[in-house]
Amino acid sequence: MNHRHSHSEHGAAPCDHQHQAGTNRLAWAAVVIVVFFVLELVGGILSHSLALIADAGHMATDALALILALLARWIARRPAKEHMSFGYHRVQILAAFINALALIALVIWLMWEAVSRIAGSEPINAPLMLSVAVLGLIANGVAFFLLHGDAKQDLNVRGAMLHVISDLAGSVVAIVAALVILATGWMPIDPLLTFVVCALILISALRLLRESGHILLEGAPANLQPDHIRTLISKAVPSVYRIKRLYVWMLTPEQPQLAMHVEIDSTSNAGQTIDAINEALKAENPDLTTTIQIEQAEAGSEDDKVRVLTPHRAHTEKDKQSKPHGGPESPGRVTF
Repeated sequence: MNHRHSHSEHGAAPCDHQHQAGTNRLAWAAVVIVVFFVLELVGGILSHSLALIADAGHMATDALALILALLARWIARRPAKEHMSFGYHRVQILAAFINALALIALVIWLMWEAVSRIAGSEPINAPLMLSVAVLGLIANGVAFFLLHGDAKQDLNVRGAMLHVISDLAGSVVAIVAALVILATGWMPIDPLLTFVVCALILISALRLLRESGHILLEGAPANLQPDHIRTLISKAVPSVYRIKRLYVWMLTPEQPQLAMHVEIDSTSNAGQTIDAINEALKAENPDLTTTIQIEQAEAGSEDDKVRVLTPHRAHTEKDKQSKPHGGPESPGRVTF
């Protein structure tokens, strides 16, 4: 058998200027949140509003999430080393996973506080609560504006932005609650609206947890599922009659990876086959990095009689006759 390997990187990492601009926006968002955390904590103490103090605690978790996202971005920029050949890009995904867990913990705490307030609400300085809540809405709106562009591509920033969105919702709830208290004096409105916010936060947190966990567990991108790749190669590259091994995963959402071991007939050109495979894969995902091993069968071998590109088992007639029922498969016959 002849073997040939090819490594191809179709995608390019984001330029330094774009990365630095995104980092600067993340840093400014962190500054805004930290400053308002102090303001809201002081406002909550002066107004004797447990709601504002609780929301200040929420802002503290937002600030920690943004700082964690900043640290992850900084660590991810470190170059690859001998013992870390892929570099530190996965730190950003780990940060997103931690942020998702923090959001779930926050929901549990907020719901506990909401139940406690329903049981016994304390008098609140509604005018001061309203003023601080409006300032909080503005501060979170600024942070959201700074982050929303990068959140489309960066799962780490998306995790930090979800904290900001949850606090935006919290500010809206605080404003509505303050207005209702001013108008009617009905204190339970605050904890009742908190349950609505908790449901919205939980939906976003579970989605982020699923996405980041999928990447950490070496899951394949949505548009590069193994069955789809087998079908694609079967149609685009006729010289490939067997995919012996196929692995698809993501280093980050922007850095999908593929490694495959394919077998071609003895008359096909290995270099041309690799180029054809890469061209077909590039059309599906331009950012894909590939590692392709080509195995060329010897002329006239039994393997020339078999073409297997799907996960289904396939054997030659000679194979079926010689293999005992229920025994181990012959080497090279079942390829996945």
